[in-house]
Amino acid sequence: MYMRHFIRLFSAMAGPRPLVFSGPSGAGKSTLLKKLMGEYDSVFGFSVSHTTRKPRPGEQNGIDYHYVSREEMQAGIDNGEFIESAEFSGNLYGTSKAAVQAVQAKNLICILDIDMQGVKNIKKTDLNPLYISIQPPSLEVLEERLRGRKTESEESVQKRLRAAKVDMEFSKEPNVFDVVIINNNLEEAYGSLKQALQEEIHKVKKTKASS
Repeated sequence: MYMRHFIRLFSAMAGPRPLVFSGPSGAGKSTLLKKLMGEYDSVFGFSVSHTTRKPRPGEQNGIDYHYVSREEMQAGIDNGEFIESAEFSGNLYGTSKAAVQAVQAKNLICILDIDMQGVKNIKKTDLNPLYISIQPPSLEVLEERLRGRKTESEESVQKRLRAAKVDMEFSKEPNVFDVVIINNNLEEAYGSLKQALQEEIHKVKKTKASS
C-alpha cells in the first residue's frame, strides 16, 4: 500500500535538471544505468534513498540506503522533507530533498530510479526532471528475461509480470514521460538514451569546464 503522504510543495532546486528513470523489472534499466555511469561518471550521480528496513549483509548506511527508524522517517514525510515515499511489505522507502540536493551540489545530474507510483508523486512537485521510461519489447520477452535469471520463484515471476503489464500501459499515457525507450537491443537502447540526454550532459560539461 502506498503512502498518501508526499511532499505538498517542492521548491525548485539549484543545479542540473534531475533524471527520473522508471520501468519494470527485467526491462534492462540497471544495465543501461551502469553503462551510463561508466561512460559519464563525472556527469551523473545517484540519490541515496531512505528506508526503514534493516540493512542486508554487505549493505552500507549512506551508500546503499539511509537506514532510519520508522518514527524518524514518518516525521520527515510529515514535515515535507521527502519528494516521494511509499510503503512495501511493512517498510517505508523514499527520496528526500536533501539527497537530491547533495547530488546537485556537486554539479551532477541526479538520477532518481523510481517506480510508477514515485513518478506520479514527483509529477505533483515542481522538481521538473526529465522523465525517461525503459520498457521491454513485449511481456513475452520480459518473461524470458526474468526466467533466464534463474533467481526468481514462479510466484515472483508472476508478480513481476503483473506489475510490468500495468507499468507498460502507464508508459503509453500522454504527457507522463519525455522519452520512452523500448529495450529490444541493448546497444540501440543505450544509443537512444544517450541521445535523449545529450543536451543535459553538454550543459553539465560546459559548467564544469567554466568553473
